[in-house]
Amino acid sequence: MSLEWQGVSFPDSGIRYTPAAMLTELTTALDAVRQAAALCRTVQASIDVGVLEKNDRSPVTVADFASQAVICRALAEAFPDDPVVAEEESRALRHGEGEAILERVGSELKDAGIDAPGDVICDWIDRGVSEPGPRFWTLDPIDGTKGFLRGEQYAVALALLVDGQAEVAVLACPNLGETGGTVFSAVRGQGARAEPLEHSGTARSIQVSPCGDASDARF
Repeated sequence: MSLEWQGVSFPDSGIRYTPAAMLTELTTALDAVRQAAALCRTVQASIDVGVLEKNDRSPVTVADFASQAVICRALAEAFPDDPVVAEEESRALRHGEGEAILERVGSELKDAGIDAPGDVICDWIDRGVSEPGPRFWTLDPIDGTKGFLRGEQYAVALALLVDGQAEVAVLACPNLGETGGTVFSAVRGQGARAEPLEHSGTARSIQVSPCGDASDARF
């Protein structure tokens, strides 16, 4: 039996997960996304929107690469055989003007407690240049670049797909809510929850609202 994801066919892995089997995946994803979101928040806080040139996307570029590096590093340690399908690749960072961006990425990672040479950082980033398989992770290191540059809303999104179905999903929104950001997570068959991004509160279950009028909807 073969399955298809975004036009790519791959074989059924034959693996069937029980909810308990996803605990390590969920915990790893939450920790990785939290760390990436904290790093992105630091980069965003350094942006002076009033003086940022219209075409200067360097802050979000640094945050994009750093976020992907952090998450791919964590996934490589926990699940070395899992492919990652992400947005960035390091080719442009390895030479020319990109070396300055790589240096900034390395500086942000070091400030976050991750000290590594540029070639290792690039290798982490390039774990996101994989083909999807029966089991793989998909990552958007920063979803909402305009919001990021404006000091507004953006998200870090990560999910695990097995045989074409999302089994685990984590979405960090550093500027959402009044508690220093919110992280949403879900495991297939176990519902979804929301909790403070900074480990300072209790998770609560969330569900689709019965509200039928979008103008009356509230988070």
